[in-house]
Amino acid sequence: MGRVFLSPRREVQRIARNWQRSGLLMREQDRVAADRLGTMAKRYASEGFYAFDDPLEAAVVSSLIGLLHAARGR
Repeated sequence: MGRVFLSPRREVQRIARNWQRSGLLMREQDRVAADRLGTMAKRYASEGFYAFDDPLEAAVVSSLIGLLHAARGR
């Protein structure tokens, strides 16, 4: 029997895909926002992987960083 080890980085990717998929059930403007949020989580997933043990925490912080960059016009 082999052990199953889920990579935290892959878990962040899975969480981001779930966020994007959930947007499919929303209104158009919310759908776009959910897709962008998932994209932001994926963009910084590697950095979050090194900083956090919890994949959800890494995804949330990654998305918040992306939102802050967007708010500053980057």
